[in-house]
Amino acid sequence: MWMRSLDEFIENSQDKREIQRALAVKMLLEGYTHVAIQSILDVSSGFISKWKKAFFTFGAEGLKLRYKGSQGFLNPQQRGCVIEWLKTKEKWNLSELEYEIASSYEVVFESKQSYYDLFDAAGISWKKTQAHNPKCDEELVASKKKKSVSYWKRDVLKSSQES
Repeated sequence: MWMRSLDEFIENSQDKREIQRALAVKMLLEGYTHVAIQSILDVSSGFISKWKKAFFTFGAEGLKLRYKGSQGFLNPQQRGCVIEWLKTKEKWNLSELEYEIASSYEVVFESKQSYYDLFDAAGISWKKTQAHNPKCDEELVASKKKKSVSYWKRDVLKSSQES
């Protein structure tokens, strides 16, 4: 009876972690030692004991994952609408995206990364561009240009004299 329920669970599970739990229990029932199971499955003795206890207490249900991740603030349909809205725009900015989501869906993300993820999903780079380099020293650039032009003129004169 126990083996059949474990075999069915292993056959139907889609999650590697659940399968590993079931395999550890199944191997234990088949007479493998903790040391052998640890070596084969690369798990700890505590892992084996924990899932054996869960299996004998709750059956195969005890081996299932309980945590399914947190619920997103935007449902998939809302997220799709925001992404489509972003794709229709010619220019984007983070403040406008924040306002759109807050006013349309009453959602304000705690982290800017959530907004960046939406830009990314819409195929938009959110990196800020600048018209010029803020570290640019205009005087230094002008002096280098002047120097380059003088070297160029000198080389042109030199080559024309050699010909």
